[in-house]
Amino acid sequence: MGRPWRIEYKGALYHLMSRGNDGQDIFHNDEDRNLFLGTISEMSERFEIDIFAYVLMSNHYHLLVRTNQSNLKRAMQWLGATYTRRFNNRHGKSGHLFQGRYKSILIQNDAYIMRLSCYIHRNPLRAGIVRRLIDYKWSSYPIYAYGKKTPGWLSTQMILSYFKGTEKHKQYRQKVQKYADKEKSLLEDLRYGIILGSKVFVDKIRKRFLPDVPHLEIPQQKKIAKDFKLKNIIKKTAKILQVDIAECIQAKRLHGQNKQNRDLLIYLVWNTGIVTNDEIGKQFGISYSAVSHSVKTFKEKIGKDRRLKNQFGKINSLFKI
Repeated sequence: MGRPWRIEYKGALYHLMSRGNDGQDIFHNDEDRNLFLGTISEMSERFEIDIFAYVLMSNHYHLLVRTNQSNLKRAMQWLGATYTRRFNNRHGKSGHLFQGRYKSILIQNDAYIMRLSCYIHRNPLRAGIVRRLIDYKWSSYPIYAYGKKTPGWLSTQMILSYFKGTEKHKQYRQKVQKYADKEKSLLEDLRYGIILGSKVFVDKIRKRFLPDVPHLEIPQQKKIAKDFKLKNIIKKTAKILQVDIAECIQAKRLHGQNKQNRDLLIYLVWNTGIVTNDEIGKQFGISYSAVSHSVKTFKEKIGKDRRLKNQFGKINSLFKI
């Protein structure tokens, strides 16, 4: 299994999660939960990290944070090691407490923080632990929804600033209560399992942080690099052929020159060998079998049509594949 890609920079926003080793509980009682909250308070001060929301479940936790330095890995290593040592000392245990590496999702902006806070705070409801969120005290929900006492290490201003007037807590409470129907739409913006945001944001991250040669042990780097290469090939070829990509994708049936141009595009991508037929189909809005049929048909055409074969050869040579 490859290791996760850690993207770090000043002012980065993250959704952080970590689970107990082999699904074991990381909190046995309220003393453990208070111990963990005290530890993240220390982490916040020691590593200059803003904490916006949290929820502690029995065998995992969620945090929403902002790093004011490029130090996520150091902070999370410290948190995991420190809480594990304190937990083991309390219970007379030894060994690993957490399951491998923590999960981090890079977040585009504070608008996503608002939506994620609703998603995170609803965890006890989804787990069936409580019927009303106010009955679960081990999250920041009571602070946001009912104005309960805020610990010094929790930053609530950014999320509450989205609401106007004097009843911000009530407005937040109503938003969370209505959020069940919007959870799926939030997850639709999760890209490569590590970035929550728009395609434009992903491209900015790619340009800034993706190395020229993706790391062999980091699958997200390889996937982003491959997708960019694929889209670059399609975009440049479409420009040469003067093809409207949107039309190729949206049209259920194409005829004549439009169909031939789309088949050329599909064959060109297929010929690179960098993606599967299923992945090609997703790019063009067609099925796996339709890609296979298109490739077979176009291969037969260039075997009979010298002009078409030369056209394909010239375009293919531009990409040095």
